[in-house]
Amino acid sequence: MSRAAARVAPVDPGIMQRPVAGEAPEVRISRDLLRRGLIVAPLLVGLCWVIWGPHGAASSAYGVALVLVNFALAAGAIALSARISLSMMMAAILGGYLIRLGLIFLAVFAVRHTSWISLPALGATIIVTHLGLLVWEMKYLAITLAHPGLKPARTSPQDSHDAR
Repeated sequence: MSRAAARVAPVDPGIMQRPVAGEAPEVRISRDLLRRGLIVAPLLVGLCWVIWGPHGAASSAYGVALVLVNFALAAGAIALSARISLSMMMAAILGGYLIRLGLIFLAVFAVRHTSWISLPALGATIIVTHLGLLVWEMKYLAITLAHPGLKPARTSPQDSHDAR
């Protein structure tokens, strides 16, 4: 056995069966996404009204609701499964993604022939809202182990000067 191999700490095989310690940052991120989604919802609905009329506005509102529910379900599944074990959290992330994708498909499939729906407006809203909110949220994420989740709030102008 080499000296380098002797210095490596053994990995605990039971680590995957333990709960994840600490707060769930995905819940705070999801709340922030939902808040931002509610801010942009009137703009999206208004834009779809201008382009596709009242059916476009109704479709856009439905699409925004689907996206916000999707984000909330994702955060909830991760937060709940992390309390059980790391393995459960990984399964919830992958399985939850597939289930939520199926739920969005079913939600669109269920209304595709109704009189109030505009499929182009609905599709555009779902895509733009998902991607737009995720890109917007990236600006506010602290992707570090010291502050997982959202960046800590700055308390004074001096803090923002020190961060540069």
